[in-house]
Amino acid sequence: MATTPAVGERAPDFTLPGTVPGVGQTDFTLSAERGHPVVLAFYPGDETPVCTRQLCSYQDDLSILTGLEATLWGISSQGIGSHENFQAKRGLTFPLLADTDNVVFGAYGLGMGLTRRRALFVVDAKGWIAYAQVHRLGLDYEKVDEIAAVLRSLPGRDAYPDGTEVTESPKRAGNVNG
Repeated sequence: MATTPAVGERAPDFTLPGTVPGVGQTDFTLSAERGHPVVLAFYPGDETPVCTRQLCSYQDDLSILTGLEATLWGISSQGIGSHENFQAKRGLTFPLLADTDNVVFGAYGLGMGLTRRRALFVVDAKGWIAYAQVHRLGLDYEKVDEIAAVLRSLPGRDAYPDGTEVTESPKRAGNVNG
C-alpha cells in the first residue's frame, strides 16, 4: 500500500467511473480538473450513519464550496448502482465515484477492504495536495466551514500563470494524522 500523500506533494492522478444525477455514469479524471480546486471526500460506505451525515452536510452547503470554485467528489468502494440509489434517496447532486477495486484508496494510503479509512484531501488548481486529513477511526469528518477555510487560503489564479507548469509545491498546512 502506498503512503498517504502529504501536503505539498503532487496528488496521485486517477480515473474512476462515477455518477451524477441527471448526467448518469461517466469517467472522472483528477488531472482533467486542473484550473480549480477539487475536494476528495473518501468515505467507507453508502447509507452508513456517519457517511450519510457527512455527505448530506456537504450537499446542504454545496453552494459554499462551488462558490469558492471547488468541485466535490465523494469516493467509496461501492459500485455505480449503490451510488445512484444513495444519491436518489439523499438528494446528493455532486459526483460519487466508484473505487470498486480500491486502487485509489490504496494510492492515497487509505487501506484496502475492511481497513479503508475516511479521509479528505483538497487538491489545488495545479494538482498539489493543499490539505490532507485522514481519520483513524472514521467517526468524524471535516465540516464545510473547515473545507471552505482551506479553499480560501489557496493562492488565487494569478499565482499560477497560464501555461506554466508549477514544478515546486506551494507551502501550506494540513494534518495527515486525525
